[in-house]
Amino acid sequence: MPRITKEDKARNRQKILEAAGRMFRSQGIDAVGVAELMKEAGLTHGGFYNHFASKNDLVVEVYGASFAASLGSLARTIEDGPDQGSPPLKRVVAEYLSTAHRDAPDGGCPSASLVTDAGRHSEAVQNAYAEGVEGYLFGFAAEFLREAEEKGDELDPGEARHRAIRLLSEMVGALMLARAVRHVEPELSDEILRAGRSQALD
Repeated sequence: MPRITKEDKARNRQKILEAAGRMFRSQGIDAVGVAELMKEAGLTHGGFYNHFASKNDLVVEVYGASFAASLGSLARTIEDGPDQGSPPLKRVVAEYLSTAHRDAPDGGCPSASLVTDAGRHSEAVQNAYAEGVEGYLFGFAAEFLREAEEKGDELDPGEARHRAIRLLSEMVGALMLARAVRHVEPELSDEILRAGRSQALD
């Protein structure tokens, strides 16, 4: 049999991570078995342990990779600065609490889609989630401080962090509620998103 190259192994590992990210978000970690996951990735069941020592190790990597992608998007939005009069954080909220994000439970930010599973799994998984949350809080707080400085206002770093915690909590909570009722009460789901977008930065 031909030997697999390092490039092939890296590609296969990425396939597993991407499939796991989608499936963990949409179905929950415990509902996804290794065999099912590998089939989704287009690989054989036995090949899983060539890449990960355990399912828990995979879960930790999925959390890390998912938050890295989301935080990268946040950083780019903030770096772009105001766009047609719309501040960066307002655009972040609008995108996060959009119908497109709500209707894509297998993608998007892990802060809402993986939050419940985080509390049910190992400390390593919880640490990976906590690091992602801290990344959001750092980004939000830094932008609150930048906005205050731009306006000539004084803002204590502790207050900026408090605002960041409130903002992330409101965003995650609104998205989770909107997703929970979207099939049976679509109008309520839309209403929750609208209220979240209008109130999050007040």
